[in-house]
Parts: sequence; C-alpha cells; structure tokens
Amino acid sequence: MRPTPYVASLRIYEPLSSFPAADQLRWSSIPIQSYTGRDEELRALIRTIFLEPPSLKADGAHIIDHGDKRYVSPWSTARRCWAALEEFRNSLPSSVIPFFLSDEFAEKLNEDGSLVDERIPHIISETWIIPPRWFSLFSPEERLRGENRDGVFTLMRTDISSAKKRCQQAHQIVYKAFGSGPVEDDLAQLLNWLNVFHPDSILECDYGGLAGYMEKSLQDQGFDGLEADKSIEDILLSLQGLDLGDGALAGKGYEALTKRWRRVAAFEQAM
Repeated sequence: MRPTPYVASLRIYEPLSSFPAADQLRWSSIPIQSYTGRDEELRALIRTIFLEPPSLKADGAHIIDHGDKRYVSPWSTARRCWAALEEFRNSLPSSVIPFFLSDEFAEKLNEDGSLVDERIPHIISETWIIPPRWFSLFSPEERLRGENRDGVFTLMRTDISSAKKRCQQAHQIVYKAFGSGPVEDDLAQLLNWLNVFHPDSILECDYGGLAGYMEKSLQDQGFDGLEADKSIEDILLSLQGLDLGDGALAGKGYEALTKRWRRVAAFEQAM
C-alpha cells in the first residue's frame, strides 16, 4: 500500500537541459526504471515529522524519457512541506496554534521559514479529490490506466502547450458564463502556474492512491472499475454546455463528475 494513498498530483516535467548543470549530472545518471512514487511519499512523511530545513539535503525527482529527451519533475518535498506547515499555522488563531504545533516546532519554523525559497513547485497535490479544473487540461485519449506494484493507477499526460490552450479555453468559457469569481480565479492561477515552465515541458496528472479508491467505488456500484471513470469526458461536457448556454447540459456533466468523486472522498471517513 502507498505511504500516502489519499494524494493525487499534478506534475510538470521540464527538459533535463533546462536545469542547472549539477542537477543535470545527478538526474542523468538515474536509471529510468527507478520507481520514485513511493520514495517521494515516504520522504514527505518523514519531513512532516522531523524538523529538517529545505536546504539540508538534496531532494529527489520523478523522471521520464520521451522520444530522445529526458524530462524531470523535482519533488521539492521539504519546501512543499515547510510551505504547507506555514500556511496551516497562518490559518489558525494564535490561541489554538500550541494545540497543533509545539513550541519547538513553531520556533524552528520561524528560524527556517526564510529557507523556503520563492521557486514555483513542479508538483501540486490534493488529498481525497481531484479538482475539476485539472481534468480540463487533458483529452480522453491522453489517459492511461493499468496496474503496477502499488495496484491500479490512472495517469493523464500531455504537452504543456496543449494544456495551456485548454486552460485558456476553459477560463474564457467560465468567465463568459459566470464572470469573475472563485472558479474563474482558480483557472487563472492554474494558467499562471503552467506559464512559468519551459515551453517543451510535459504535464502529468496522477491519481496516486485515489485510483484504488475510485476502482472500489465504481465496482461497488456495479461498474467495471476504472474503465467506467469518465471524469475528463464529464468536465468537457460541462464546459460544452456552458459554452452553448445550455445549463442542463453543463449541469449534467458537472453533477456526474462531482458525484463520482464525492464517493471517493467519503472513504476518508472510513480511515
């Protein structure tokens, strides 16, 4: 079982040549068959327990070869954990913080918070659900399903130029239908994130351990497991409805999507 089976990720793989020379040397020597998903999750768990500042040791990366090029998605585990902890602390009233963070932890965070640099992470993670906007970045034929050492999986992978074009289209449709608001802003922020990276990058959405929960949920409903997951098709149907001004069509796609993922999120209560 995965160390963190409730996490899904959206990853950017940049060409190896776009990284500093030292990173190129280190990552070019890693065998492509090396399995990195479990390693990243274990490292994340360790770094949420031990007070290890982001710059203390080199982090790992996900690596893929496509065509004649190597692409890399650095984990930035410590920085992501440190930033998440800072965000969590800032969301709490000062009187409540001691119940969640010890004085030692809070002091360490104050000391090392400056070590969390401003570089944009290559990986965005969500727990127990995949945001609908992520699905708008892909087409159904870019989805890959199968089984590996951790069980069933679902991956979606596309070139970043296609993802940006689809994100722009989704943003325009949502803005036209609803104007400014949270959904429109989320898409704008997603597009800003995509625009940071090398134009030859590859975008990947990984269900992670949620693929197993989705498989079970669909089988419990009498469907043929992950093959019945039509999340990309649902969001495309919803966007089509919005674009045509057809509220019923838009609602049909969105309701199918959210209903399916609510069942997955419900597994959190059983943990």
